[in-house]
Amino acid sequence: MEGLMHFLEFSGFANVTWGHLIMISVGIIFIYLAIKKDYEPLLLVPIGFGILIGNIPFMEGVGLQLGIYESGSVMNYLYFGVLQGIYPPLIFLGIGAMTDFSTLLSNPKLMLLGAAAQVGIFITFLAALTMGFSLEQSAAIGIIGGADGPTAIFLASRLAPELIGAIAIAAYSYMALVPVIQPPIIQLLTSKDERLIRMKPPRAVSKLEKMFFPVVGLLLTTFISPGALPLLGMLFFGNLLKESGVTKRLADTASKQMIDIVTILLGVTVGASTQATTFLTPQSILIFVLGALSFMVATASGVLFAKLMNLFLKGDNKLNPMIGAAGVSAVPDSARVVQALGLAENKNNHLLMHAMAPNVSGVIGSAVAAGILLSYLLKISWAA
Repeated sequence: MEGLMHFLEFSGFANVTWGHLIMISVGIIFIYLAIKKDYEPLLLVPIGFGILIGNIPFMEGVGLQLGIYESGSVMNYLYFGVLQGIYPPLIFLGIGAMTDFSTLLSNPKLMLLGAAAQVGIFITFLAALTMGFSLEQSAAIGIIGGADGPTAIFLASRLAPELIGAIAIAAYSYMALVPVIQPPIIQLLTSKDERLIRMKPPRAVSKLEKMFFPVVGLLLTTFISPGALPLLGMLFFGNLLKESGVTKRLADTASKQMIDIVTILLGVTVGASTQATTFLTPQSILIFVLGALSFMVATASGVLFAKLMNLFLKGDNKLNPMIGAAGVSAVPDSARVVQALGLAENKNNHLLMHAMAPNVSGVIGSAVAAGILLSYLLKISWAA
């Protein structure tokens, strides 16, 4: 009888709290959105299931080594890659090996849209400061506006590891909800005539340009923002593997098997980090609110900057301002949203390739912004 009581005491039924049930519900919703609505299934299925894993109740603090925050547990070892910022550069390597920067090279001025969309990061940084977060925490929260999960995790691991779970979940949630969040903002800020603007086809980009780009891009961006070297170094390295034409096996591995493995590990551990007893705090909810604000401001900034550029452009050089929304780093979902909205206005107006230019520059832009914030705050620490 004593053994039975002991067994029941250790069971999930004896240790469950309302927090566990809430987070399990969130995990099920993530899985539902991924499977039923096709919202970023490659991210939401691992994260959603990770939330379930992380919120199976058990007796904490007795050395069972089960939870992600318990030293010596398997999940704790896997979480090491998140805490130390190891997974994000590997994800960037895979992204670089998958990404074609031709559209950006054919029309370099569209890079400005990727830069403009980073405004949300700095506005949210200031908003978080006014709400009582520290400088480091505010910077880590602001980067959510880049809609770039790996960059958000990378910066949070350096500046505010205590918030990494909430920041990662917020960043990936908003990446997955791009088709829900962005369309109303785009519709609100553009007129029908603007949404009907047809852009001229991008010029053909030579193979030599594509091969030079990762080298020049690495030198230019990391000289400006050395703090982003782990991310941008791997991004451009992956792109050179793709474009050189002589390392196809390496490019294939980076863009397929490796990024898939890292995505699984990252998704499951980020999900599991939402253990209710640690994660469910007013601070986490505030981070979600600030993250949403950051993402919406980033989207609006890109659209409004495209409209501003149109004041100086003439004839067929004018931009469809909807592509400004793709300046966030959610590749290629933002570009797909713009494509869908363009086709809804005119079934012959294909904007996908045009939107990919600010979209890929958003990947670079958010990493540069992270590096700038990192360098700035390290300077503050050094000065102090």
